[in-house]
Amino acid sequence: MTREEASTRDKILDAAARLFHEQGYHATGIATILREADANAGSLYHVFPSKEALLEGVLERYVQLLRPVVMDPVENAERDPIGRVFALLEQYRRWLSPNGFVMGCPIGNLALEVGDNNAAARVLIDRNFANWSAVVRSWLDAAGNRLPAGTDRKRLGDFVLTVMEGAIMLARASGSPEPFDAGVEQLRRYFDLLQEQALTERRTGPGGKSASRAAKSAGTPTRPARKQSSRRRT
Repeated sequence: MTREEASTRDKILDAAARLFHEQGYHATGIATILREADANAGSLYHVFPSKEALLEGVLERYVQLLRPVVMDPVENAERDPIGRVFALLEQYRRWLSPNGFVMGCPIGNLALEVGDNNAAARVLIDRNFANWSAVVRSWLDAAGNRLPAGTDRKRLGDFVLTVMEGAIMLARASGSPEPFDAGVEQLRRYFDLLQEQALTERRTGPGGKSASRAAKSAGTPTRPARKQSSRRRT
């Protein structure tokens, strides 16, 4: 592919991604994409033989852009691994709140619109979500013992994604960021509780036992309590 062809391909993908987000996949015609990309039909069909192939190209592009566009800015701005979770959610709020969340999440929208009828698109949508969750899990792994022992960090990463997508949907329905903010606040409280539990474990042991009880149950001898003399001083 020549540089000019690659540039045309990128312009088509950019236009298609934006229009799919703004109007929806089914409501967006090829002619509109060509007009917005300033391209002709021959250029498009040279690289994307069908609209379905163009959709797959858009979803593959989202996979490629996850790190540089979504995750890397968060990691560069926030060093605390748990803080990154909430910096990521705040980033989505900045992106979506100016228009009242009316367009929702571009990948979430496509999951609802085409996921049931396009197997190839469904696989790519799932990959986008899985990669997103995997980055969040890497932050949770980096949090170490700040989370309780036995925490399933993969499922917790999936839960963060679930909260975000659900909160975006509620905010979109209401036309207000309030449901999104409420969802994030509840998630923050949950993380606070997890960290409190982890702190208790570090102080008392995973079973919540005191140091002396934990030592006794482990067979570690403890110093007997000093008996108080019953002899009265004269």
